[in-house]
Amino acid sequence: MAAEIRSRSPRGPVLLTKIPGHREQVAAARLIPREDGVITASEDRTLRVWLKRDSGQYWPSIYHTMSSPCTALRYHHESRKIFVGQDTGAIVEFLISDDFNKMNFIKTYPAHQSRVTEVIYSPGTEWVISTGHDKCVTWMCTQSGTQIGRHSFASWASCLQYDEDTKYAFVGDFSGQITLLKLEQNSCSVISTLKGHEGSISCLYWDPVQRYLFSGSSDHSIILWDIGGRQGRTLILQGHHDKVQGLTYVQLTRQLVSCSADGGICVWNMDIDREEAPQWLESDSCQKCSQPFFWNIKQMWDTKTVGLRQHHCRKCGQAVCGKCSSKRSSYPIMGFEFQVRVCDSCYETIKDEDRTPLATFHEGKHNICYMTMDVSRGLMVTCGTDRLVKIWDMTPAVGCSLATGFSPR
Repeated sequence: MAAEIRSRSPRGPVLLTKIPGHREQVAAARLIPREDGVITASEDRTLRVWLKRDSGQYWPSIYHTMSSPCTALRYHHESRKIFVGQDTGAIVEFLISDDFNKMNFIKTYPAHQSRVTEVIYSPGTEWVISTGHDKCVTWMCTQSGTQIGRHSFASWASCLQYDEDTKYAFVGDFSGQITLLKLEQNSCSVISTLKGHEGSISCLYWDPVQRYLFSGSSDHSIILWDIGGRQGRTLILQGHHDKVQGLTYVQLTRQLVSCSADGGICVWNMDIDREEAPQWLESDSCQKCSQPFFWNIKQMWDTKTVGLRQHHCRKCGQAVCGKCSSKRSSYPIMGFEFQVRVCDSCYETIKDEDRTPLATFHEGKHNICYMTMDVSRGLMVTCGTDRLVKIWDMTPAVGCSLATGFSPR
Protein backbone atom coordinates (compact mmCIF):
# COMPACT_ATOMS: atom_id res chain seq x y z
CA MET A 1 0.00 0.00 0.00
CA ALA A 2 1.22 3.52 -0.78
CA ALA A 3 0.02 6.73 0.79
CA GLU A 4 -0.95 9.86 -1.15
CA ILE A 5 1.36 12.71 -0.07
CA ARG A 6 1.48 16.43 -0.77
CA SER A 7 4.73 18.15 0.16
CA ARG A 8 5.90 21.17 -1.79
CA SER A 9 8.91 23.45 -1.72
CA PRO A 10 9.01 26.65 -3.81
CA ARG A 11 9.64 25.77 -7.45
CA GLY A 12 10.72 22.31 -6.38
CA PRO A 13 9.52 18.76 -7.03
CA VAL A 14 6.25 17.72 -5.41
CA LEU A 15 6.27 14.34 -3.69
CA LEU A 16 3.05 12.63 -4.76
CA THR A 17 3.40 9.12 -3.39
CA LYS A 18 5.59 6.85 -1.30
CA ILE A 19 5.41 3.13 -2.10
CA PRO A 20 6.68 0.94 0.78
CA GLY A 21 6.54 -2.82 1.15
CA HIS A 22 9.80 -4.14 -0.33
CA ARG A 23 12.01 -6.25 1.94
CA GLU A 24 15.20 -5.34 0.09
CA GLN A 25 16.42 -2.43 -2.04
CA VAL A 26 14.47 -1.71 -5.23
CA ALA A 27 16.91 -2.04 -8.12
CA ALA A 28 14.76 -0.28 -10.73
CA ALA A 29 11.29 1.14 -11.34
CA ARG A 30 9.41 2.18 -14.46
CA LEU A 31 6.41 4.48 -14.73
CA ILE A 32 3.69 3.06 -16.96
CA PRO A 33 2.96 5.59 -19.75
CA ARG A 34 -0.56 7.06 -19.77
CA GLU A 35 -1.44 5.09 -16.64
CA ASP A 36 -1.30 5.77 -12.90
CA GLY A 37 1.02 2.85 -12.36
CA VAL A 38 4.61 1.82 -11.75
CA ILE A 39 6.56 -1.42 -12.21
CA THR A 40 9.25 -2.30 -9.67
CA ALA A 41 12.03 -4.89 -9.61
CA SER A 42 13.68 -5.55 -6.28
CA GLU A 43 16.62 -7.34 -4.70
CA ASP A 44 13.99 -9.22 -2.65
CA ARG A 45 13.33 -11.22 -5.87
CA THR A 46 9.93 -9.64 -6.52
CA LEU A 47 8.58 -8.07 -9.69
CA ARG A 48 5.52 -5.96 -8.89
CA VAL A 49 3.04 -3.84 -10.82
CA TRP A 50 1.49 -1.09 -8.71
CA LEU A 51 -1.75 0.64 -9.82
CA LYS A 52 -3.36 3.67 -8.27
CA ARG A 53 -6.78 2.88 -6.80
CA ASP A 54 -9.78 5.17 -6.35
CA SER A 55 -8.62 5.83 -2.79
CA GLY A 56 -5.46 7.45 -4.16
CA GLN A 57 -3.27 4.64 -2.82
CA TYR A 58 -1.09 2.31 -4.88
CA TRP A 59 -1.66 -1.44 -4.54
CA PRO A 60 0.11 -4.28 -6.37
CA SER A 61 -2.01 -5.74 -9.16
CA ILE A 62 0.80 -8.22 -9.93
CA TYR A 63 3.22 -9.72 -7.42
CA HIS A 64 5.65 -12.20 -8.96
CA THR A 65 8.58 -13.87 -7.21
CA MET A 66 11.66 -14.46 -9.34
CA SER A 67 14.28 -17.20 -8.90
CA SER A 68 17.02 -14.73 -7.90
CA PRO A 69 17.38 -11.02 -6.99
CA CYS A 70 16.22 -8.54 -9.65
CA THR A 71 18.93 -6.10 -10.73
CA ALA A 72 17.61 -4.38 -13.88
CA LEU A 73 14.25 -3.62 -15.51
CA ARG A 74 12.95 -2.49 -18.90
CA TYR A 75 9.31 -2.00 -19.93
CA HIS A 76 8.16 -1.40 -23.52
CA HIS A 77 4.63 0.00 -23.40
CA GLU A 78 3.63 -0.50 -27.04
CA SER A 79 4.34 -4.25 -26.99
CA ARG A 80 3.61 -4.70 -23.23
CA LYS A 81 6.93 -6.51 -22.84
CA ILE A 82 8.82 -6.55 -19.56
CA PHE A 83 12.48 -7.58 -19.34
CA VAL A 84 14.00 -8.30 -15.93
CA GLY A 85 17.75 -8.67 -15.38
CA GLN A 86 18.82 -10.93 -12.52
CA ASP A 87 21.77 -11.38 -10.21
CA THR A 88 22.51 -14.73 -11.88
CA GLY A 89 23.08 -13.08 -15.26
CA ALA A 90 19.80 -14.22 -16.81
CA ILE A 91 17.19 -11.92 -18.37
CA VAL A 92 13.54 -12.97 -18.14
CA GLU A 93 10.88 -11.70 -20.54
CA PHE A 94 7.20 -11.35 -19.60
CA LEU A 95 4.11 -10.15 -21.46
CA ILE A 96 1.66 -8.09 -19.41
CA SER A 97 -2.07 -7.84 -20.11
CA ASP A 98 -3.72 -4.60 -21.23
CA ASP A 99 -5.38 -4.13 -17.84
CA PHE A 100 -2.06 -4.77 -16.00
CA ASN A 101 -3.60 -7.48 -13.84
CA LYS A 102 -1.99 -10.53 -15.46
CA MET A 103 1.51 -11.37 -16.66
CA ASN A 104 2.73 -14.34 -18.73
CA PHE A 105 6.25 -15.75 -18.86
CA ILE A 106 7.74 -15.69 -22.39
CA LYS A 107 11.36 -16.83 -22.19
CA THR A 108 14.68 -16.65 -20.37
CA TYR A 109 17.81 -15.28 -22.04
CA PRO A 110 21.20 -16.66 -20.83
CA ALA A 111 22.78 -13.25 -21.37
CA HIS A 112 25.55 -13.04 -18.74
CA GLN A 113 27.64 -15.06 -16.33
CA SER A 114 26.96 -12.71 -13.41
CA ARG A 115 24.83 -9.76 -12.31
CA VAL A 116 22.95 -7.86 -15.05
CA THR A 117 23.39 -4.09 -14.70
CA GLU A 118 21.19 -2.76 -17.54
CA VAL A 119 18.66 -4.06 -20.07
CA ILE A 120 17.41 -2.32 -23.22
CA TYR A 121 14.83 -3.61 -25.70
CA SER A 122 15.19 -2.58 -29.35
CA PRO A 123 11.85 -3.13 -31.14
CA GLY A 124 13.31 -2.26 -34.54
CA THR A 125 15.87 -5.05 -34.53
CA GLU A 126 14.06 -7.29 -32.01
CA TRP A 127 17.19 -7.31 -29.85
CA VAL A 128 17.61 -7.42 -26.08
CA ILE A 129 20.83 -5.54 -25.28
CA SER A 130 22.36 -5.81 -21.83
CA THR A 131 25.45 -5.20 -19.71
CA GLY A 132 26.74 -7.12 -16.72
CA HIS A 133 29.39 -7.70 -14.11
CA ASP A 134 30.94 -10.31 -16.40
CA LYS A 135 32.51 -7.30 -18.19
CA CYS A 136 30.38 -7.82 -21.31
CA VAL A 137 27.67 -6.27 -23.41
CA THR A 138 25.47 -8.80 -25.20
CA TRP A 139 22.67 -8.51 -27.72
CA MET A 140 20.21 -11.35 -28.14
CA CYS A 141 17.36 -12.12 -30.54
CA THR A 142 13.92 -11.91 -28.92
CA GLN A 143 12.43 -14.25 -31.51
CA SER A 144 14.87 -17.15 -31.10
CA GLY A 145 16.28 -16.31 -27.67
CA THR A 146 19.81 -16.88 -28.95
CA GLN A 147 22.86 -14.64 -28.64
CA ILE A 148 23.63 -12.47 -31.66
CA GLY A 149 26.77 -10.75 -30.46
CA ARG A 150 29.00 -10.10 -27.47
CA HIS A 151 31.78 -7.66 -26.65
CA SER A 152 34.09 -7.73 -23.63
CA PHE A 153 35.63 -4.89 -21.61
CA ALA A 154 38.49 -4.64 -19.14
CA SER A 155 36.17 -3.92 -16.20
CA TRP A 156 32.54 -4.31 -15.11
CA ALA A 157 30.05 -2.85 -17.58
CA SER A 158 27.85 -0.71 -15.34
CA CYS A 159 25.37 1.12 -17.60
CA LEU A 160 24.08 1.24 -21.15
CA GLN A 161 22.31 3.46 -23.68
CA TYR A 162 21.32 2.64 -27.26
CA ASP A 163 20.47 4.68 -30.35
CA GLU A 164 17.81 2.90 -32.37
CA ASP A 165 18.55 4.64 -35.68
CA THR A 166 22.32 4.16 -35.85
CA LYS A 167 22.59 0.98 -33.73
CA TYR A 168 25.18 2.72 -31.58
CA ALA A 169 25.54 1.41 -28.02
CA PHE A 170 27.13 3.51 -25.27
CA VAL A 171 28.60 1.40 -22.48
CA GLY A 172 29.91 2.89 -19.24
CA ASP A 173 32.21 0.83 -17.04
CA PHE A 174 33.75 0.80 -13.58
CA SER A 175 37.07 2.16 -14.84
CA GLY A 176 35.39 5.49 -15.70
CA GLN A 177 35.45 4.88 -19.44
CA ILE A 178 32.58 5.04 -21.95
CA THR A 179 32.83 2.93 -25.10
CA LEU A 180 30.84 3.75 -28.23
CA LEU A 181 30.06 0.58 -30.19
CA LYS A 182 28.38 -0.01 -33.54
CA LEU A 183 26.33 -3.20 -33.11
CA GLU A 184 25.90 -5.51 -36.07
CA GLN A 185 24.58 -8.99 -36.68
CA ASN A 186 27.16 -11.33 -35.04
CA SER A 187 29.78 -8.57 -34.64
CA CYS A 188 30.46 -5.03 -33.50
CA SER A 189 33.07 -2.32 -33.99
CA VAL A 190 34.50 0.15 -31.49
CA ILE A 191 33.84 3.67 -32.78
CA SER A 192 35.45 5.67 -29.98
CA THR A 193 36.29 5.73 -26.30
CA LEU A 194 35.29 8.64 -24.06
CA LYS A 195 37.51 9.42 -21.06
CA GLY A 196 36.91 12.25 -18.63
CA HIS A 197 35.63 10.89 -15.34
CA GLU A 198 37.87 10.07 -12.39
CA GLY A 199 35.43 7.52 -10.96
CA SER A 200 33.25 4.68 -12.25
CA ILE A 201 30.38 5.47 -14.63
CA SER A 202 27.15 5.06 -12.67
CA CYS A 203 24.52 6.23 -15.20
CA LEU A 204 24.10 7.34 -18.81
CA TYR A 205 21.39 9.19 -20.73
CA TRP A 206 21.25 9.51 -24.52
CA ASP A 207 19.21 12.24 -26.22
CA PRO A 208 18.80 11.24 -29.88
CA VAL A 209 17.45 14.66 -30.94
CA GLN A 210 20.34 16.84 -29.78
CA ARG A 211 22.70 13.83 -29.99
CA TYR A 212 23.92 14.52 -26.48
CA LEU A 213 25.25 11.81 -24.20
CA PHE A 214 25.16 12.60 -20.48
CA SER A 215 27.23 10.55 -18.05
CA GLY A 216 27.12 10.50 -14.25
CA SER A 217 29.90 9.13 -12.09
CA SER A 218 30.99 8.18 -8.61
CA ASP A 219 33.31 11.20 -8.83
CA HIS A 220 30.14 13.29 -8.21
CA SER A 221 30.30 14.95 -11.64
CA ILE A 222 28.25 14.92 -14.84
CA ILE A 223 29.71 15.27 -18.32
CA LEU A 224 27.82 16.28 -21.45
CA TRP A 225 29.40 14.70 -24.53
CA ASP A 226 28.30 16.44 -27.73
CA ILE A 227 28.35 13.33 -29.92
CA GLY A 228 26.69 15.06 -32.87
CA GLY A 229 28.86 18.18 -32.77
CA ARG A 230 31.85 18.53 -35.02
CA GLN A 231 34.04 19.94 -32.28
CA GLY A 232 33.57 16.99 -29.91
CA ARG A 233 32.57 19.44 -27.16
CA THR A 234 32.44 18.25 -23.54
CA LEU A 235 30.87 20.16 -20.65
CA ILE A 236 31.43 19.28 -16.99
CA LEU A 237 28.65 19.87 -14.43
CA GLN A 238 29.61 19.81 -10.76
CA GLY A 239 26.89 20.33 -8.18
CA HIS A 240 26.36 17.00 -6.46
CA HIS A 241 28.19 15.92 -3.33
CA ASP A 242 27.84 12.18 -3.88
CA LYS A 243 27.61 9.55 -6.61
CA VAL A 244 25.31 10.56 -9.49
CA GLN A 245 22.66 7.84 -9.78
CA GLY A 246 20.22 9.01 -12.46
CA LEU A 247 19.95 11.41 -15.41
CA THR A 248 17.18 12.59 -17.73
CA TYR A 249 17.39 15.36 -20.33
CA VAL A 250 14.12 17.27 -20.85
CA GLN A 251 14.23 18.26 -24.51
CA LEU A 252 11.23 20.61 -24.40
CA THR A 253 12.68 22.92 -21.76
CA ARG A 254 16.39 22.21 -22.36
CA GLN A 255 16.94 21.08 -18.79
CA LEU A 256 18.85 18.19 -17.27
CA VAL A 257 17.48 16.43 -14.18
CA SER A 258 19.98 14.51 -12.06
CA CYS A 259 19.83 12.62 -8.77
CA SER A 260 22.61 11.53 -6.43
CA ALA A 261 23.16 8.96 -3.71
CA ASP A 262 22.87 11.56 -0.93
CA GLY A 263 19.29 12.33 -2.01
CA GLY A 264 20.09 15.43 -4.02
CA ILE A 265 17.83 16.30 -6.96
CA CYS A 266 19.25 18.87 -9.35
CA VAL A 267 17.70 20.66 -12.34
CA TRP A 268 20.32 22.14 -14.68
CA ASN A 269 19.61 24.92 -17.17
CA MET A 270 21.11 23.70 -20.45
CA ASP A 271 19.46 26.39 -22.61
CA ILE A 272 22.52 28.64 -22.41
CA ASP A 273 25.90 28.80 -24.09
CA ARG A 274 28.05 27.14 -21.44
CA GLU A 275 31.85 27.30 -21.42
CA GLU A 276 34.05 24.23 -21.55
CA ALA A 277 36.30 23.73 -18.54
CA PRO A 278 39.96 24.02 -19.60
CA GLN A 279 42.39 21.14 -19.71
CA TRP A 280 44.72 21.20 -16.71
CA LEU A 281 48.20 22.35 -17.68
CA GLU A 282 51.31 20.70 -16.34
CA SER A 283 54.38 22.61 -15.19
CA ASP A 284 57.42 22.13 -12.96
CA SER A 285 56.84 25.50 -11.35
CA CYS A 286 53.95 27.83 -10.53
CA GLN A 287 52.76 29.53 -13.71
CA LYS A 288 52.03 32.70 -11.73
CA CYS A 289 55.01 33.24 -9.40
CA SER A 290 57.48 30.72 -10.90
CA GLN A 291 58.17 29.06 -7.54
CA PRO A 292 59.23 25.41 -8.03
CA PHE A 293 56.94 22.50 -7.23
CA PHE A 294 58.27 19.87 -4.84
CA TRP A 295 59.48 17.48 -7.55
CA ASN A 296 61.53 20.18 -9.31
CA ILE A 297 64.76 19.31 -7.50
CA LYS A 298 67.04 21.33 -9.80
CA GLN A 299 65.21 24.63 -9.37
CA MET A 300 64.82 24.03 -5.64
CA TRP A 301 68.61 23.52 -5.38
CA ASP A 302 69.46 26.49 -7.61
CA THR A 303 67.15 28.90 -5.80
CA LYS A 304 67.61 27.40 -2.31
CA THR A 305 63.84 27.26 -1.84
CA VAL A 306 61.43 24.58 -0.61
CA GLY A 307 59.22 23.05 -3.28
CA LEU A 308 55.51 23.77 -3.23
CA ARG A 309 52.46 21.62 -3.87
CA GLN A 310 50.82 21.92 -7.30
CA HIS A 311 47.18 23.00 -7.67
CA HIS A 312 45.08 23.95 -10.69
CA CYS A 313 42.83 26.92 -11.36
CA ARG A 314 39.42 25.61 -12.46
CA LYS A 315 38.82 28.65 -14.68
CA CYS A 316 42.07 28.90 -16.68
CA GLY A 317 43.58 25.46 -16.03
CA GLN A 318 47.02 26.81 -15.09
CA ALA A 319 49.26 24.99 -12.62
CA VAL A 320 49.58 27.23 -9.56
CA CYS A 321 50.80 27.13 -5.99
CA GLY A 322 48.53 27.52 -2.96
CA LYS A 323 49.56 31.15 -2.38
CA CYS A 324 48.60 32.14 -5.91
CA SER A 325 45.23 30.32 -5.69
CA SER A 326 44.00 31.32 -2.27
CA LYS A 327 40.53 32.33 -3.51
CA ARG A 328 37.42 30.19 -4.04
CA SER A 329 34.44 30.97 -6.24
CA SER A 330 31.51 29.33 -7.97
CA TYR A 331 31.45 29.71 -11.76
CA PRO A 332 28.17 28.22 -13.04
CA ILE A 333 28.70 29.03 -16.73
CA MET A 334 31.54 26.48 -16.63
CA GLY A 335 29.49 24.00 -14.58
CA PHE A 336 30.88 24.81 -11.11
CA GLU A 337 27.79 25.41 -8.98
CA PHE A 338 29.72 25.35 -5.71
CA GLN A 339 32.96 27.07 -4.80
CA VAL A 340 36.13 25.73 -6.40
CA ARG A 341 39.78 26.78 -6.44
CA VAL A 342 40.64 29.62 -8.83
CA CYS A 343 43.87 31.56 -9.19
CA ASP A 344 43.90 35.08 -7.79
CA SER A 345 43.97 36.73 -11.22
CA CYS A 346 40.97 34.73 -12.47
CA TYR A 347 39.10 35.53 -9.25
CA GLU A 348 39.37 39.23 -10.04
CA THR A 349 37.72 38.69 -13.44
CA ILE A 350 34.64 36.92 -12.01
CA LYS A 351 31.78 39.37 -11.50
CA ASP A 352 28.88 38.91 -9.09
CA GLU A 353 26.51 38.17 -11.97
CA ASP A 354 28.89 35.40 -13.11
CA ARG A 355 28.10 33.60 -9.86
CA THR A 356 24.35 33.47 -10.52
CA PRO A 357 23.33 29.79 -10.21
CA LEU A 358 22.31 27.97 -13.39
CA ALA A 359 20.89 24.99 -11.50
CA THR A 360 18.38 24.46 -8.70
CA PHE A 361 18.91 21.93 -5.93
CA HIS A 362 16.25 20.02 -4.05
CA GLU A 363 16.15 17.33 -1.38
CA GLY A 364 14.78 13.87 -2.18
CA LYS A 365 14.91 12.86 1.50
CA HIS A 366 16.17 9.38 0.79
CA ASN A 367 19.47 8.04 -0.52
CA ILE A 368 18.67 7.59 -4.21
CA CYS A 369 20.00 4.51 -6.00
CA TYR A 370 17.85 4.77 -9.17
CA MET A 371 15.84 7.39 -11.05
CA THR A 372 13.82 7.61 -14.23
CA MET A 373 11.23 10.02 -15.66
CA ASP A 374 8.12 10.06 -17.80
CA VAL A 375 9.00 13.36 -19.45
CA SER A 376 5.66 13.70 -21.30
CA ARG A 377 3.86 13.97 -17.94
CA GLY A 378 6.64 15.55 -15.90
CA LEU A 379 6.69 12.59 -13.49
CA MET A 380 9.80 11.15 -11.86
CA VAL A 381 10.26 7.95 -9.85
CA THR A 382 13.15 7.40 -7.44
CA CYS A 383 14.25 4.27 -5.59
CA GLY A 384 16.18 4.58 -2.35
CA THR A 385 18.35 2.55 -0.04
CA ASP A 386 15.45 2.90 2.45
CA ARG A 387 13.53 0.44 0.20
CA LEU A 388 11.00 3.13 -0.67
CA VAL A 389 9.81 4.09 -4.15
CA LYS A 390 8.80 7.74 -4.52
CA ILE A 391 6.79 9.32 -7.33
CA TRP A 392 7.35 13.03 -7.93
CA ASP A 393 5.64 15.77 -9.91
CA MET A 394 8.59 17.59 -11.47
CA THR A 395 6.62 20.25 -13.33
CA PRO A 396 7.16 22.97 -10.68
CA ALA A 397 10.91 22.46 -11.11
CA VAL A 398 11.16 22.01 -14.88
CA GLY A 399 8.21 24.07 -16.16
CA CYS A 400 4.47 23.60 -16.32
CA SER A 401 4.52 23.30 -20.11
CA LEU A 402 5.36 19.64 -19.58
CA ALA A 403 2.11 18.90 -17.80
CA THR A 404 0.26 17.25 -20.68
CA GLY A 405 -1.80 14.17 -20.18
CA PHE A 406 -1.83 14.22 -16.39
CA SER A 407 -4.57 12.18 -14.79
CA PRO A 408 -6.64 14.15 -12.26
CA ARG A 409 -5.08 14.34 -8.80
